[in-house]
Amino acid sequence: ARAAQEKWAETPVVERGKYMLAMLEALVAMTDEIVPEIAWQMGRPVRYGGEFGGVKERTNYMVEIAEQALKPVMASNPKEGFRRYVKKVPLGVVLVIAPWNYPYLTAVNTIVPALMAGSAVILKHAAQTLLVGERFQQAFDRAGLPKGLFQNLVMN
Repeated sequence: ARAAQEKWAETPVVERGKYMLAMLEALVAMTDEIVPEIAWQMGRPVRYGGEFGGVKERTNYMVEIAEQALKPVMASNPKEGFRRYVKKVPLGVVLVIAPWNYPYLTAVNTIVPALMAGSAVILKHAAQTLLVGERFQQAFDRAGLPKGLFQNLVMN
């Protein structure tokens, strides 16, 4: 993950966003499989599988605001002879431990911002919803995300 992240950090934010939108497209293409999977993993009726609309909305929004949110912030109290600003840099490798309730929505809320910021992500999903992590891995693979940048960790 570290080696993949170092190259990813140099990738322009707009380019990172294209990967996130391609991942979202791949997830949406799996909707017919995902909705019943969530139902039997969580034991809730299929009609409550509506969290997927939120996943689309959040992913699109985070991609949309990333460039503005990640640009340097100039200091509000300038000092002659100095250029002072806050520069946002990737954390490196981010471990996401996602809960079982709203498994896609809670995971996407940390996965997409971390990747958009230039970090790599290792996802450890709850034991009740392990297939969610596998679906994210499949979606990122289909999107062509560089190898090692997103990793799904399966353990108990």
